[in-house]
Amino acid sequence: MDILLIGGLWLDGSAWDDVVPELEALGHHPVPILLPGQGDGSTSATLDDQVAAVLAAVDAASGRPLVVGHSAACTLAWLAADARPERVAGVVLVGGFPWDEGKLYADLFEITEGVMPFPGWGPFEGPDSADLSEATKDALAARAVPVPEGVARGVVHLTDERRFDVPVTVVCPEFTAAQAQQWIDAGDVPDLARAKHVDLVDLDSGHWPMFTAPAGLARLLAAATR
Repeated sequence: MDILLIGGLWLDGSAWDDVVPELEALGHHPVPILLPGQGDGSTSATLDDQVAAVLAAVDAASGRPLVVGHSAACTLAWLAADARPERVAGVVLVGGFPWDEGKLYADLFEITEGVMPFPGWGPFEGPDSADLSEATKDALAARAVPVPEGVARGVVHLTDERRFDVPVTVVCPEFTAAQAQQWIDAGDVPDLARAKHVDLVDLDSGHWPMFTAPAGLARLLAAATR
């Protein structure tokens, strides 16, 4: 199956380099998606541009692909399910949840000169980054791509309730499946509360398992194809 891989904030397609061979060994065709503004040198990209890139990958896929979103890009994966509910076989959300209608995509940190730079590791101390070595942190910070303001402050628009029929798997790295269920039950993730098929699976890692647990992550993604 084609597995479309969407990295979160500050990541380009190379974030999946260690996951790709693991998925190929399991018989799948992984496709890291190059998001406008996150790896192509553009600082004027918008959220709509990124959604368009994801939908182009869905439309170009062989058969019905699995769409994987990491962190903030969980919302991008969910937007794909909303726009192409009949084309998407399933959605996997890694270390995050989708925003609902009307929310700003990722207005999380200070915007400087039209972009949201990586804020350093301070905001991610604790379970998010506990499994990252200092060398890995330094490497990730050095290659972090500032997120264009038009992406970070783009407004999420959802239009097709058939998205709730698309199967969802939530991979829980720095939080547990039990915690995720509590948040869903409490109404903190309105769209997942309405989704008809939601599986929650634990992964022993921090927020960036593509770097620290690529084989384990690949196994969970492969399982989601079934």
